Amino acid sequence: MDCIELSLESPYELLLKAAFLIPISHYFLGFLFLLCVFLYNFVEIHFFQDLFTAFRGQPVTLTFNSSCELYQEVVSKCKILHGRYLSTPWLCSPHIQTAFLQFFGRAPVCNYRRQIFHTSDGGTIALDWLTNADVKKPVVERFDGVHSDDKGPIMVVIPGLTSDSDSAYIKHLAFKMAKSGWNVVVSNHRGLGGVSITSDCFYNAGWTEDARKVIDHLHTQYPQAPLFVIGTSIGANVLVKYLGEEGVNTAIVGAAAICSPWDLLIGDRFIKRRLVQRFYDRALTIGLKDYAKLHQTTWSRLADWEGIAKSRSIRDFDHHATRVLANLETVDTYYRKASCTSYIGNVMVPLLCISSLDDPVCTREAIPWDECRANKNIVLATTHHGGHLAYFEGITAKSSWWVRAVEEYFRALKSSSLIHRENVCRFMQNTTVDRPLESSIDQAPYVNVREDGMITAFSNEPSGEVGSQQNEQLAEDDNAGDSVRGVNATVQQETNATTQLDPAPKADFDAMMVPVKRCLNQLSQRSKISMWVLAYAAIITTLPILGSALPLFFKKKLRNIFSLSSPKR
Repeated sequence: MDCIELSLESPYELLLKAAFLIPISHYFLGFLFLLCVFLYNFVEIHFFQDLFTAFRGQPVTLTFNSSCELYQEVVSKCKILHGRYLSTPWLCSPHIQTAFLQFFGRAPVCNYRRQIFHTSDGGTIALDWLTNADVKKPVVERFDGVHSDDKGPIMVVIPGLTSDSDSAYIKHLAFKMAKSGWNVVVSNHRGLGGVSITSDCFYNAGWTEDARKVIDHLHTQYPQAPLFVIGTSIGANVLVKYLGEEGVNTAIVGAAAICSPWDLLIGDRFIKRRLVQRFYDRALTIGLKDYAKLHQTTWSRLADWEGIAKSRSIRDFDHHATRVLANLETVDTYYRKASCTSYIGNVMVPLLCISSLDDPVCTREAIPWDECRANKNIVLATTHHGGHLAYFEGITAKSSWWVRAVEEYFRALKSSSLIHRENVCRFMQNTTVDRPLESSIDQAPYVNVREDGMITAFSNEPSGEVGSQQNEQLAEDDNAGDSVRGVNATVQQETNATTQLDPAPKADFDAMMVPVKRCLNQLSQRSKISMWVLAYAAIITTLPILGSALPLFFKKKLRNIFSLSSPKR
Protein backbone atom coordinates (compact mmCIF):
# COMPACT_ATOMS: atom_id res chain seq x y z
CA MET A 1 0.00 0.00 0.00
CA ASP A 2 2.87 2.39 0.77
CA CYS A 3 4.31 1.82 -2.68
CA ILE A 4 0.97 2.54 -4.28
CA GLU A 5 0.58 5.79 -2.33
CA LEU A 6 4.05 7.00 -3.34
CA SER A 7 3.41 6.25 -6.99
CA LEU A 8 0.32 8.42 -6.93
CA GLU A 9 2.26 11.45 -5.63
CA SER A 10 3.29 14.10 -8.23
CA PRO A 11 6.97 13.99 -9.28
CA TYR A 12 7.18 17.78 -9.04
CA GLU A 13 6.14 17.58 -5.41
CA LEU A 14 8.90 15.06 -4.84
CA LEU A 15 11.47 17.39 -6.46
CA LEU A 16 10.23 20.28 -4.34
CA LYS A 17 10.57 18.27 -1.17
CA ALA A 18 14.07 17.20 -2.21
CA ALA A 19 14.99 20.83 -2.93
CA PHE A 20 13.94 21.87 0.55
CA LEU A 21 16.21 19.22 2.00
CA ILE A 22 19.31 20.91 0.43
CA PRO A 23 20.89 23.52 2.75
CA ILE A 24 20.65 27.17 1.76
CA SER A 25 24.42 27.52 1.93
CA HIS A 26 24.73 25.08 -0.96
CA TYR A 27 22.42 27.23 -3.06
CA PHE A 28 24.51 30.23 -2.25
CA LEU A 29 27.67 28.46 -3.29
CA GLY A 30 26.04 27.32 -6.52
CA PHE A 31 24.94 30.88 -7.27
CA LEU A 32 28.45 32.14 -6.66
CA PHE A 33 29.82 29.47 -8.98
CA LEU A 34 27.46 30.46 -11.81
CA LEU A 35 28.24 34.12 -11.21
CA CYS A 36 31.96 33.43 -11.43
CA VAL A 37 31.52 31.52 -14.67
CA PHE A 38 29.50 34.39 -16.12
CA LEU A 39 31.99 37.03 -15.04
CA TYR A 40 34.91 34.89 -16.19
CA ASN A 41 33.53 34.93 -19.72
CA PHE A 42 32.00 38.41 -19.61
CA VAL A 43 35.19 40.10 -18.42
CA GLU A 44 37.32 37.73 -20.56
CA ILE A 45 39.54 36.50 -17.72
CA HIS A 46 42.36 34.25 -18.87
CA PHE A 47 43.73 33.02 -15.54
CA PHE A 48 43.32 29.32 -16.33
CA GLN A 49 44.87 29.83 -19.74
CA ASP A 50 47.92 31.32 -18.05
CA LEU A 51 47.86 28.52 -15.52
CA PHE A 52 47.94 25.85 -18.24
CA THR A 53 51.02 27.54 -19.74
CA ALA A 54 52.72 27.50 -16.32
CA PHE A 55 52.51 31.33 -16.29
CA ARG A 56 55.05 31.61 -19.08
CA GLY A 57 52.80 33.88 -21.10
CA GLN A 58 51.92 33.87 -24.78
CA PRO A 59 54.53 34.48 -27.51
CA VAL A 60 54.56 37.75 -29.41
CA THR A 61 53.59 37.40 -33.08
CA LEU A 62 55.61 39.46 -35.56
CA THR A 63 54.29 40.28 -39.02
CA PHE A 64 56.67 41.76 -41.57
CA ASN A 65 57.85 41.56 -45.15
CA SER A 66 60.40 38.87 -45.99
CA SER A 67 62.85 41.52 -47.23
CA CYS A 68 62.21 43.93 -44.35
CA GLU A 69 65.47 45.59 -43.35
CA LEU A 70 63.82 46.98 -40.23
CA TYR A 71 63.39 43.47 -38.91
CA GLN A 72 66.80 42.25 -40.02
CA GLU A 73 68.78 45.16 -38.56
CA VAL A 74 66.62 46.30 -35.61
CA VAL A 75 63.72 44.10 -34.50
CA SER A 76 65.75 40.90 -34.73
CA LYS A 77 67.95 42.30 -31.95
CA CYS A 78 65.00 43.06 -29.64
CA LYS A 79 64.66 40.28 -27.08
CA ILE A 80 61.39 41.60 -25.67
CA LEU A 81 59.62 41.45 -29.04
CA HIS A 82 60.90 37.89 -29.51
CA GLY A 83 59.84 36.80 -26.05
CA ARG A 84 56.51 36.27 -24.32
CA TYR A 85 54.09 38.56 -22.59
CA LEU A 86 52.49 37.51 -19.29
CA SER A 87 50.07 39.91 -17.67
CA THR A 88 49.92 40.48 -13.93
CA PRO A 89 48.11 37.41 -12.51
CA TRP A 90 45.56 39.44 -10.57
CA LEU A 91 44.95 41.62 -13.66
CA CYS A 92 44.43 38.72 -16.07
CA SER A 93 41.66 40.43 -18.06
CA PRO A 94 41.77 43.14 -20.72
CA HIS A 95 38.93 45.00 -19.03
CA ILE A 96 40.47 44.82 -15.57
CA GLN A 97 43.82 45.95 -16.97
CA THR A 98 42.29 48.88 -18.85
CA ALA A 99 40.24 49.97 -15.83
CA PHE A 100 43.26 49.62 -13.55
CA LEU A 101 45.29 51.86 -15.87
CA GLN A 102 42.59 54.50 -15.78
CA PHE A 103 42.01 54.57 -12.02
CA PHE A 104 45.20 53.16 -10.45
CA GLY A 105 47.85 53.76 -13.11
CA ARG A 106 50.73 53.96 -10.59
CA ALA A 107 52.37 56.58 -12.76
CA PRO A 108 55.81 57.93 -11.81
CA VAL A 109 56.34 61.57 -10.95
CA CYS A 110 57.21 63.61 -14.03
CA ASN A 111 58.30 67.22 -13.63
CA TYR A 112 57.55 68.56 -17.08
CA ARG A 113 58.79 71.84 -18.49
CA ARG A 114 56.12 73.51 -20.58
CA GLN A 115 56.69 75.24 -23.90
CA ILE A 116 53.81 77.02 -25.64
CA PHE A 117 53.72 76.62 -29.40
CA HIS A 118 51.50 78.87 -31.51
CA THR A 119 50.30 77.62 -34.89
CA SER A 120 49.82 79.73 -37.98
CA ASP A 121 46.01 79.71 -37.59
CA GLY A 122 46.20 81.16 -34.08
CA GLY A 123 45.96 77.84 -32.24
CA THR A 124 47.87 77.02 -29.06
CA ILE A 125 49.60 73.71 -28.35
CA ALA A 126 51.30 72.81 -25.07
CA LEU A 127 54.62 71.00 -25.47
CA ASP A 128 55.66 69.34 -22.20
CA TRP A 129 59.37 68.43 -22.05
CA LEU A 130 61.02 65.80 -19.87
CA THR A 131 64.77 65.28 -20.21
CA ASN A 132 67.22 62.90 -18.63
CA ALA A 133 68.36 65.66 -16.28
CA ASP A 134 64.77 66.19 -15.14
CA VAL A 135 64.54 62.57 -14.07
CA LYS A 136 67.92 62.17 -12.36
CA LYS A 137 68.30 65.56 -10.66
CA PRO A 138 66.06 67.36 -8.17
CA VAL A 139 63.73 70.06 -9.37
CA VAL A 140 66.07 72.80 -8.15
CA GLU A 141 69.00 71.46 -10.18
CA ARG A 142 67.04 70.70 -13.29
CA PHE A 143 68.57 71.30 -16.68
CA ASP A 144 67.13 74.49 -18.13
CA GLY A 145 66.00 73.68 -21.63
CA VAL A 146 67.45 71.83 -24.60
CA HIS A 147 70.09 73.70 -26.58
CA SER A 148 69.53 74.22 -30.29
CA ASP A 149 72.80 72.43 -31.08
CA ASP A 150 71.94 69.42 -28.91
CA LYS A 151 72.42 66.18 -30.82
CA GLY A 152 70.50 64.05 -28.32
CA PRO A 153 67.53 62.17 -29.79
CA ILE A 154 64.10 63.74 -29.31
CA MET A 155 61.05 61.59 -28.67
CA VAL A 156 57.72 63.18 -29.63
CA VAL A 157 54.65 61.63 -27.98
CA ILE A 158 51.15 62.01 -29.44
CA PRO A 159 48.55 61.06 -26.77
CA GLY A 160 45.24 59.34 -27.31
CA LEU A 161 41.67 60.60 -27.24
CA THR A 162 41.13 63.15 -24.41
CA SER A 163 44.55 62.21 -22.99
CA ASP A 164 47.40 64.57 -22.22
CA SER A 165 50.82 64.57 -20.57
CA ASP A 166 49.20 63.91 -17.19
CA SER A 167 47.76 60.54 -18.23
CA ALA A 168 49.24 57.53 -16.47
CA TYR A 169 50.47 55.66 -19.55
CA ILE A 170 52.03 58.85 -20.95
CA LYS A 171 53.95 59.33 -17.71
CA HIS A 172 55.13 55.71 -17.77
CA LEU A 173 56.44 56.20 -21.30
CA ALA A 174 57.97 59.65 -20.76
CA PHE A 175 59.73 58.63 -17.55
CA LYS A 176 61.15 55.43 -19.08
CA MET A 177 62.44 57.15 -22.22
CA ALA A 178 63.86 60.15 -20.34
CA LYS A 179 65.61 57.84 -17.90
CA SER A 180 67.22 56.10 -20.90
CA GLY A 181 68.69 59.37 -22.14
CA TRP A 182 65.99 60.66 -24.49
CA ASN A 183 64.59 64.18 -24.61
CA VAL A 184 60.85 63.53 -24.46
CA VAL A 185 58.29 66.10 -25.56
CA VAL A 186 54.56 65.41 -25.22
CA SER A 187 52.55 67.23 -27.87
CA ASN A 188 49.21 67.80 -26.17
CA HIS A 189 46.14 68.12 -28.33
CA ARG A 190 44.50 71.50 -28.70
CA GLY A 191 42.40 72.41 -25.68
CA LEU A 192 44.04 69.77 -23.48
CA GLY A 193 46.84 70.00 -20.94
CA GLY A 194 45.32 73.09 -19.33
CA VAL A 195 45.54 75.20 -22.50
CA SER A 196 42.58 77.15 -23.84
CA ILE A 197 41.28 77.02 -27.38
CA THR A 198 42.51 80.17 -29.15
CA SER A 199 41.22 79.42 -32.66
CA ASP A 200 38.25 77.85 -34.38
CA CYS A 201 40.16 74.64 -35.02
CA PHE A 202 39.87 71.48 -32.89
CA TYR A 203 41.70 68.18 -33.09
CA ASN A 204 40.16 64.90 -34.23
CA ALA A 205 41.24 61.38 -35.13
CA GLY A 206 42.39 62.36 -38.62
CA TRP A 207 43.84 65.82 -37.92
CA THR A 208 47.53 65.64 -38.84
CA GLU A 209 48.30 69.35 -39.24
CA ASP A 210 49.24 69.85 -35.60
CA ALA A 211 51.64 66.92 -35.65
CA ARG A 212 53.12 68.20 -38.91
CA LYS A 213 53.65 71.72 -37.55
CA VAL A 214 55.12 70.52 -34.26
CA ILE A 215 57.54 68.15 -36.00
CA ASP A 216 58.62 70.86 -38.45
CA HIS A 217 59.10 73.27 -35.55
CA LEU A 218 61.24 70.82 -33.59
CA HIS A 219 63.29 69.97 -36.65
CA THR A 220 63.92 73.66 -37.25
CA GLN A 221 64.82 74.37 -33.63
CA TYR A 222 67.03 71.28 -33.22
CA PRO A 223 68.35 70.43 -36.70
CA GLN A 224 71.10 68.12 -35.43
CA ALA A 225 68.86 66.02 -33.19
CA PRO A 226 67.17 62.94 -34.70
CA LEU A 227 63.41 62.95 -34.26
CA PHE A 228 61.37 59.91 -33.24
CA VAL A 229 57.61 59.75 -32.67
CA ILE A 230 55.31 57.52 -30.62
CA GLY A 231 51.55 57.61 -31.12
CA THR A 232 49.10 55.97 -28.74
CA SER A 233 45.50 55.01 -29.49
CA ILE A 234 44.00 57.87 -31.55
CA GLY A 235 47.47 59.43 -31.53
CA ALA A 236 48.74 56.28 -33.29
CA ASN A 237 46.11 56.74 -35.98
CA VAL A 238 47.21 60.35 -36.42
CA LEU A 239 50.86 59.30 -36.57
CA VAL A 240 50.41 56.58 -39.22
CA LYS A 241 48.20 58.86 -41.30
CA TYR A 242 50.80 61.64 -41.07
CA LEU A 243 53.62 59.31 -42.10
CA GLY A 244 51.57 58.09 -45.05
CA GLU A 245 50.75 61.62 -46.15
CA GLU A 246 54.36 62.78 -45.95
CA GLY A 247 56.04 59.71 -47.40
CA VAL A 248 59.76 60.49 -47.59
CA ASN A 249 59.22 64.19 -46.94
CA THR A 250 59.38 64.03 -43.16
CA ALA A 251 62.03 64.76 -40.58
CA ILE A 252 61.08 61.64 -38.61
CA VAL A 253 63.66 58.85 -38.65
CA GLY A 254 61.71 56.29 -36.59
CA ALA A 255 58.22 55.81 -35.18
CA ALA A 256 55.99 53.48 -33.16
CA ALA A 257 52.20 53.16 -33.14
CA ILE A 258 50.67 51.62 -30.01
CA CYS A 259 47.10 50.25 -29.91
CA SER A 260 45.95 52.07 -33.02
CA PRO A 261 42.25 51.84 -33.96
CA TRP A 262 43.33 51.52 -37.64
CA ASP A 263 39.85 51.62 -39.17
CA LEU A 264 37.45 53.93 -37.36
CA LEU A 265 34.41 52.63 -39.18
CA ILE A 266 35.05 49.06 -38.03
CA GLY A 267 35.81 50.36 -34.55
CA ASP A 268 32.49 52.19 -34.46
CA ARG A 269 30.62 48.97 -35.24
CA PHE A 270 32.67 47.01 -32.71
CA ILE A 271 32.19 49.35 -29.76
CA LYS A 272 28.41 48.93 -30.00
CA ARG A 273 28.37 45.17 -30.45
CA ARG A 274 28.47 43.88 -26.88
CA LEU A 275 27.33 45.21 -23.55
CA VAL A 276 30.85 45.46 -22.15
CA GLN A 277 32.00 47.51 -25.15
CA ARG A 278 29.14 49.93 -24.62
CA PHE A 279 30.61 50.80 -21.25
CA TYR A 280 33.74 52.01 -23.03
CA ASP A 281 31.65 53.88 -25.55
CA ARG A 282 29.81 55.63 -22.75
CA ALA A 283 33.00 56.37 -20.79
CA LEU A 284 34.77 57.87 -23.81
CA THR A 285 31.69 59.95 -24.60
CA ILE A 286 31.73 61.39 -21.10
CA GLY A 287 35.37 62.33 -21.61
CA LEU A 288 34.57 64.05 -24.92
CA LYS A 289 31.68 65.95 -23.36
CA ASP A 290 33.89 67.09 -20.49
CA TYR A 291 36.43 68.28 -23.05
CA ALA A 292 33.69 70.18 -24.87
CA LYS A 293 32.48 71.80 -21.64
CA LEU A 294 35.95 73.24 -21.06
CA HIS A 295 35.52 75.21 -24.28
CA GLN A 296 31.76 75.57 -24.37
CA THR A 297 31.87 79.11 -25.71
CA THR A 298 33.67 78.06 -28.87
CA TRP A 299 31.80 74.79 -29.31
CA SER A 300 28.40 76.42 -28.99
CA ARG A 301 29.33 78.91 -31.69
CA LEU A 302 30.68 76.39 -34.19
CA ALA A 303 28.62 73.23 -33.57
CA ASP A 304 25.31 71.96 -32.21
CA TRP A 305 25.79 72.39 -28.48
CA GLU A 306 22.42 70.90 -27.55
CA GLY A 307 23.25 67.79 -29.51
CA ILE A 308 26.68 67.60 -27.87
CA ALA A 309 25.16 67.83 -24.40
CA LYS A 310 22.70 65.03 -25.21
CA SER A 311 25.26 62.72 -26.81
CA ARG A 312 25.26 59.22 -25.40
CA SER A 313 27.86 57.66 -27.67
CA ILE A 314 31.01 58.62 -29.56
CA ARG A 315 29.05 58.50 -32.79
CA ASP A 316 26.52 60.99 -31.42
CA PHE A 317 29.31 63.37 -30.43
CA ASP A 318 30.96 63.04 -33.83
CA HIS A 319 27.63 63.68 -35.52
CA HIS A 320 26.91 66.91 -33.64
CA ALA A 321 30.48 68.17 -33.31
CA THR A 322 33.33 66.56 -35.26
CA ARG A 323 31.40 66.10 -38.50
CA VAL A 324 30.15 69.68 -38.41
CA LEU A 325 33.62 71.17 -37.85
CA ALA A 326 35.09 68.96 -40.57
CA ASN A 327 32.33 70.05 -42.98
CA LEU A 328 31.39 66.48 -43.87
CA GLU A 329 27.97 65.11 -44.70
CA THR A 330 27.93 61.95 -42.58
CA VAL A 331 29.82 60.44 -39.68
CA ASP A 332 30.79 57.42 -41.78
CA THR A 333 32.45 59.77 -44.26
CA TYR A 334 34.50 61.24 -41.44
CA TYR A 335 35.48 57.78 -40.20
CA ARG A 336 36.59 56.71 -43.68
CA LYS A 337 38.62 59.86 -44.30
CA ALA A 338 40.23 59.85 -40.85
CA SER A 339 41.27 56.18 -40.81
CA CYS A 340 44.96 55.52 -41.33
CA THR A 341 44.61 52.12 -43.01
CA SER A 342 44.69 53.50 -46.55
CA TYR A 343 47.93 55.38 -45.79
CA ILE A 344 49.99 52.43 -44.57
CA GLY A 345 51.41 51.62 -47.98
CA ASN A 346 53.07 55.04 -48.26
CA VAL A 347 54.90 54.92 -44.91
CA MET A 348 58.59 55.36 -45.70
CA VAL A 349 60.23 55.46 -42.25
CA PRO A 350 60.88 52.56 -39.83
CA LEU A 351 57.61 51.95 -37.99
CA LEU A 352 56.83 49.47 -35.20
CA CYS A 353 53.15 48.77 -34.56
CA ILE A 354 51.98 47.05 -31.37
CA SER A 355 48.40 45.83 -30.94
CA SER A 356 46.66 43.55 -28.50
CA LEU A 357 44.23 40.95 -29.80
CA ASP A 358 42.00 41.36 -26.74
CA ASP A 359 41.94 45.16 -26.88
CA PRO A 360 38.45 46.11 -25.62
CA VAL A 361 38.45 49.46 -27.48
CA CYS A 362 40.38 48.86 -30.73
CA THR A 363 39.23 45.58 -32.21
CA ARG A 364 41.53 43.03 -33.80
CA GLU A 365 39.21 42.97 -36.81
CA ALA A 366 40.63 46.31 -37.94
CA ILE A 367 44.32 45.30 -37.83
CA PRO A 368 45.69 45.62 -41.39
CA TRP A 369 47.75 42.43 -41.51
CA ASP A 370 48.29 42.35 -45.28
CA GLU A 371 49.07 46.06 -45.59
CA CYS A 372 51.72 45.85 -42.88
CA ARG A 373 53.20 42.73 -44.43
CA ALA A 374 53.42 44.41 -47.84
CA ASN A 375 55.33 47.46 -46.55
CA LYS A 376 59.05 46.81 -46.02
CA ASN A 377 59.28 49.65 -43.49
CA ILE A 378 56.76 48.23 -41.00
CA VAL A 379 56.88 45.50 -38.39
CA LEU A 380 53.61 44.59 -36.69
CA ALA A 381 53.80 43.00 -33.22
CA THR A 382 50.61 41.49 -31.80
CA THR A 383 50.03 39.95 -28.38
CA HIS A 384 47.21 37.73 -27.19
CA HIS A 385 46.59 39.88 -24.10
CA GLY A 386 47.33 43.37 -22.86
CA GLY A 387 44.11 45.38 -22.94
CA HIS A 388 44.11 48.93 -24.24
CA LEU A 389 47.45 50.62 -23.52
CA ALA A 390 47.78 48.68 -20.25
CA TYR A 391 50.12 45.68 -20.67
CA PHE A 392 50.86 45.48 -16.93
CA GLU A 393 53.38 42.85 -15.93
CA GLY A 394 54.92 41.52 -12.75
CA ILE A 395 53.31 40.78 -9.44
CA THR A 396 53.17 44.44 -8.40
CA ALA A 397 52.05 45.76 -11.84
CA LYS A 398 54.51 48.64 -11.68
CA SER A 399 55.77 48.37 -15.23
CA SER A 400 54.18 48.21 -18.67
CA TRP A 401 55.37 45.69 -21.24
CA TRP A 402 54.86 47.88 -24.30
CA VAL A 403 56.87 50.72 -22.74
CA ARG A 404 59.86 48.39 -22.26
CA ALA A 405 59.43 46.98 -25.77
CA VAL A 406 59.32 50.43 -27.35
CA GLU A 407 62.37 51.61 -25.42
CA GLU A 408 64.38 48.58 -26.55
CA TYR A 409 63.19 49.03 -30.14
CA PHE A 410 64.20 52.69 -30.32
CA ARG A 411 67.52 51.96 -28.64
CA ALA A 412 68.30 49.38 -31.32
CA LEU A 413 67.02 51.64 -34.08
CA LYS A 414 69.11 54.59 -32.91
CA SER A 415 72.30 52.55 -33.12
CA SER A 416 71.49 50.85 -36.42
CA SER A 417 72.64 51.75 -39.91
CA LEU A 418 69.06 52.57 -40.92
CA ILE A 419 69.31 55.95 -39.19
CA HIS A 420 72.42 56.90 -41.13
CA ARG A 421 70.78 55.69 -44.31
CA GLU A 422 67.68 57.77 -43.62
CA ASN A 423 69.82 60.87 -43.09
CA VAL A 424 71.72 60.28 -46.33
CA CYS A 425 68.52 59.76 -48.29
CA ARG A 426 67.02 62.90 -46.78
CA PHE A 427 70.10 64.88 -47.77
CA MET A 428 69.83 63.55 -51.31
CA GLN A 429 66.14 64.49 -51.42
CA ASN A 430 66.85 68.01 -50.20
CA THR A 431 69.23 68.48 -53.12
CA THR A 432 66.87 67.09 -55.73
CA VAL A 433 66.34 70.41 -57.51
CA ASP A 434 69.99 71.48 -57.44
CA ARG A 435 71.46 68.06 -58.27
CA PRO A 436 68.78 66.12 -60.18
CA LEU A 437 71.16 63.58 -61.66
CA GLU A 438 72.45 62.31 -58.33
CA SER A 439 69.03 61.95 -56.72
CA SER A 440 67.36 60.32 -59.69
CA ILE A 441 70.12 57.76 -60.15
CA ASP A 442 69.89 56.87 -56.46
CA GLN A 443 66.22 56.02 -56.89
CA ALA A 444 66.51 53.55 -59.77
CA PRO A 445 68.96 50.82 -60.77
CA TYR A 446 68.86 51.58 -64.51
CA VAL A 447 69.97 54.54 -66.60
CA ASN A 448 68.81 56.08 -69.83
CA VAL A 449 70.76 58.45 -72.09
CA ARG A 450 68.56 61.19 -73.50
CA GLU A 451 68.96 62.74 -76.91
CA ASP A 452 70.78 65.71 -75.40
CA GLY A 453 73.42 63.45 -73.84
CA MET A 454 72.10 63.67 -70.25
CA ILE A 455 71.92 60.47 -68.20
CA THR A 456 68.69 59.92 -66.30
CA ALA A 457 67.34 57.05 -64.22
CA PHE A 458 64.29 54.94 -64.88
CA SER A 459 62.66 51.95 -63.23
CA ASN A 460 59.92 49.46 -63.93
CA GLU A 461 57.39 51.47 -61.90
CA PRO A 462 54.54 53.35 -63.57
CA SER A 463 55.33 56.88 -64.54
CA GLY A 464 52.50 58.22 -62.41
CA GLU A 465 54.07 56.84 -59.24
CA VAL A 466 57.45 58.24 -60.15
CA GLY A 467 55.94 61.64 -60.73
CA SER A 468 54.13 61.57 -57.42
CA GLN A 469 57.35 60.63 -55.60
CA GLN A 470 59.14 63.56 -57.21
CA ASN A 471 56.32 65.86 -56.17
CA GLU A 472 56.51 64.60 -52.61
CA GLN A 473 60.27 65.18 -52.51
CA LEU A 474 59.96 68.73 -53.79
CA ALA A 475 57.07 69.46 -51.43
CA GLU A 476 59.48 69.25 -48.50
CA ASP A 477 60.77 72.73 -49.36
CA ASP A 478 57.31 74.26 -48.90
CA ASN A 479 56.97 75.63 -45.37
CA ALA A 480 53.72 77.52 -45.84
CA GLY A 481 51.55 74.69 -44.51
CA ASP A 482 49.28 74.62 -47.58
CA SER A 483 47.12 71.69 -48.56
CA VAL A 484 48.58 68.69 -50.32
CA ARG A 485 46.91 69.54 -53.60
CA GLY A 486 48.26 73.06 -53.62
CA VAL A 487 51.77 71.83 -52.86
CA ASN A 488 51.67 69.27 -55.64
CA ALA A 489 50.45 71.84 -58.15
CA THR A 490 53.23 74.25 -57.21
CA VAL A 491 55.87 71.54 -57.28
CA GLN A 492 54.74 70.37 -60.71
CA GLN A 493 55.28 73.88 -62.03
CA GLU A 494 58.74 73.99 -60.46
CA THR A 495 59.58 70.62 -62.00
CA ASN A 496 58.54 71.76 -65.45
CA ALA A 497 60.52 74.96 -65.03
CA THR A 498 63.60 73.00 -64.02
CA THR A 499 63.25 70.77 -67.08
CA GLN A 500 63.00 73.74 -69.41
CA LEU A 501 66.17 75.27 -68.00
CA ASP A 502 68.33 72.30 -69.02
CA PRO A 503 70.99 73.65 -71.41
CA ALA A 504 71.03 72.37 -74.95
CA PRO A 505 74.15 70.31 -75.77
CA LYS A 506 76.74 71.50 -78.27
CA ALA A 507 77.86 69.48 -81.26
CA ASP A 508 81.43 69.46 -80.04
CA PHE A 509 82.72 66.05 -79.02
CA ASP A 510 84.17 67.27 -75.72
CA ALA A 511 80.90 68.93 -74.79
CA MET A 512 79.11 65.67 -75.48
CA MET A 513 81.35 63.86 -73.02
CA VAL A 514 80.88 66.39 -70.21
CA PRO A 515 77.57 64.91 -68.96
CA VAL A 516 79.07 61.42 -68.93
CA LYS A 517 82.10 62.55 -66.94
CA ARG A 518 79.94 64.43 -64.48
CA CYS A 519 77.75 61.39 -63.88
CA LEU A 520 80.77 59.15 -63.36
CA ASN A 521 82.23 61.62 -60.85
CA GLN A 522 78.97 61.64 -58.96
CA LEU A 523 78.92 57.86 -58.93
CA SER A 524 82.51 57.53 -57.74
CA GLN A 525 81.34 57.41 -54.15
CA ARG A 526 79.03 54.47 -54.82
CA SER A 527 79.89 50.82 -54.75
CA LYS A 528 82.30 49.59 -57.40
CA ILE A 529 79.76 47.27 -58.98
CA SER A 530 77.13 49.99 -59.44
CA MET A 531 79.71 52.44 -60.79
CA TRP A 532 81.11 50.06 -63.43
CA VAL A 533 77.67 48.85 -64.47
CA LEU A 534 76.49 52.40 -65.01
CA ALA A 535 79.75 53.36 -66.72
CA TYR A 536 79.36 50.39 -69.05
CA ALA A 537 75.78 51.41 -69.81
CA ALA A 538 76.89 54.99 -70.45
CA ILE A 539 79.65 53.89 -72.86
CA ILE A 540 77.38 51.49 -74.73
CA THR A 541 74.62 54.05 -75.12
CA THR A 542 77.06 56.74 -76.35
CA LEU A 543 78.45 54.54 -79.16
CA PRO A 544 76.04 56.02 -81.73
CA ILE A 545 77.37 59.48 -80.91
CA LEU A 546 80.95 58.27 -81.15
CA GLY A 547 80.20 56.49 -84.41
CA SER A 548 78.95 59.69 -85.99
CA ALA A 549 81.81 61.79 -84.63
CA LEU A 550 84.77 59.53 -85.50
CA PRO A 551 84.31 59.63 -89.32
CA LEU A 552 84.29 63.41 -89.25
CA PHE A 553 87.41 63.41 -87.10
CA PHE A 554 89.39 60.97 -89.30
CA LYS A 555 88.17 62.61 -92.49
CA LYS A 556 89.65 65.91 -91.35
CA LYS A 557 92.93 64.22 -90.37
CA LEU A 558 93.22 62.45 -93.73
CA ARG A 559 92.52 65.66 -95.57
CA ASN A 560 95.38 67.39 -93.74
CA ILE A 561 97.76 64.52 -94.54
CA PHE A 562 96.90 64.57 -98.24
CA SER A 563 97.27 68.35 -98.38
CA LEU A 564 100.81 68.07 -96.95
CA SER A 565 101.88 65.23 -99.24
CA SER A 566 100.58 66.74 -102.50
CA PRO A 567 103.52 69.27 -103.02
CA LYS A 568 106.06 66.45 -102.73
CA ARG A 569 104.41 64.72 -105.63
